[in-house]
Amino acid sequence: MARIEHAEIYLVPLEPKVTRFDAIQQFVCQETVIVRIHDVDGALGTGYSYTIGTGGSSVVALLADHLLPQIVGREAEEIEAIWRDLKFHTHATTVGAITSLALAAIDTALWDLRALRANLPLHLLAGGARTRIPAYTTEGGWLHLSKEELVEDAKRARADGFHGVKVKIGKSSVKEDVRRVAAVREALGDDLELMTDCNQVFAVDEAVRRARALLPFDLAWMEEPLPADDLDGHIRLAASTSIPVAVGESIYGVRHFRDYLQQRACSVIQVDCARIGGITPWLKTAHLAESFNVAVAPHFLMELHVSLACAVSNGRWVEYIPQLDEITTSRLQIEKGEALAPVEPGLGIAWDWDAIRVRSEIMHAVRKAA
Repeated sequence: MARIEHAEIYLVPLEPKVTRFDAIQQFVCQETVIVRIHDVDGALGTGYSYTIGTGGSSVVALLADHLLPQIVGREAEEIEAIWRDLKFHTHATTVGAITSLALAAIDTALWDLRALRANLPLHLLAGGARTRIPAYTTEGGWLHLSKEELVEDAKRARADGFHGVKVKIGKSSVKEDVRRVAAVREALGDDLELMTDCNQVFAVDEAVRRARALLPFDLAWMEEPLPADDLDGHIRLAASTSIPVAVGESIYGVRHFRDYLQQRACSVIQVDCARIGGITPWLKTAHLAESFNVAVAPHFLMELHVSLACAVSNGRWVEYIPQLDEITTSRLQIEKGEALAPVEPGLGIAWDWDAIRVRSEIMHAVRKAA
């Protein structure tokens, strides 16, 4: 083992490659929070987190002022203990988005460091259930796109070998959502999966109504139909439809997932490594879902989630939304519609540090404990 000597924080804004509108917001910028943790032997691990345009500087401040000073001088291999202690150190702001995002940047860096020192890729270190996993694309299914543009993207996704396509819904009328989904289903045929994403826009009655209208299209799931804190609404919706209900990208604690699973309020778990607080709680959530025989299809962060989804036996999908290309030299490898887990030691992400330093709006160095 080796003690943590110092850490660095970068905040790098990344604009999306395509315009991204859903039912409640526009994804205008990924504020990418990057943490590098150095140990006394000279090894270093890199972790990251993100926002979609708001709060990045707050995550950096929490890291620089309150979290990273707590871990300098500690043994880097004590990942579980560090995560627990940092959680309790921030008990007044836990469970919450800003705290989870900050914890995730540290936790992923520590797992990267552990994997590099062990000379193992993350998917093996974290479980090693498989080496590849089906991929579906969201990048051409945004809500502002016309029906014709959705169809063209679906055809392109089919030609590219993806196993599924996700379409945003939440138009002002049921009929418009149905027309768009029907057109994409026709373009895909019956052998590719079709997912829909509501982005929490509906009340319960409208979610039930939309699910009923969309039933003929054999959807793989209906994602985030209601606000994430409406557990009772999800229970009522799940009981009313045979369409699988997917939740998770806006859930920030393992116990919240437990409540959903215990109450049969969902059929697919979309736990996001950044929003749950890192790899440590991500794995706990995935194993919890497995105990309920529920699949995991993580939200976003494909470069990291491919390894995690391959690490666990109930990983089912990786979501294709490229976002790190401007600051990395590695790319997600997809073969016959399946994403391949990186075989390089660590997270398997090759960071372009020249590009990061040029783009970074904030850089902090943390060198001693508080």
